[in-house]
Amino acid sequence: MSIYFIPFLAALTGWLVNKITILFLLRSFSGRQQQLAIQTGEFVATQLFSFDDIRHKLADPEKIKSIIPVVEVHMDTFLREKLPEAMPVFKMFIGDSIIQQVKKVLVTELDNMFPQIIDQYLQNAQKELDVRALVSQKITALSAGQIKTLLKTTVGRELRLAELGGAAFGFLIGLLQLWIALHHSN
Repeated sequence: MSIYFIPFLAALTGWLVNKITILFLLRSFSGRQQQLAIQTGEFVATQLFSFDDIRHKLADPEKIKSIIPVVEVHMDTFLREKLPEAMPVFKMFIGDSIIQQVKKVLVTELDNMFPQIIDQYLQNAQKELDVRALVSQKITALSAGQIKTLLKTTVGRELRLAELGGAAFGFLIGLLQLWIALHHSN
């Protein structure tokens, strides 16, 4: 066998070592799925998800103003159609000007109430919704194949680069070994 094969054998060895390491790494993810699920749930709940952020976004006056036209349409339907159907006596007393006045008062009141309603709703949701447990359950429910596929599609390019990097590094080591072998043989 020629001494000049050393860099190629070293490149193959580097590539193979990295390939096996990546396979073991992917296999260990499925073996530690429960631990990964718990840690990810904790990370999402403490670092990524915040009810306060949601509360600020939803209670933003501009967001509330964008809801008011929809509320007005429903209110108009209620006052003009549903209320007179439910209570026919009101049909005699409610005219267009009364409807407009009632809508104006209710819209103003709702504009003031929406931030409080949103805040109260999110406080209740925060008490009842355990983000840690929800994320943990979702990850635990994934199959090992789904996790491997997810990892491969997410970091597949990097995994291939690691394999090629092992081959390149092995080739360089092989060249160094070849140089040493040739240099010491003289």
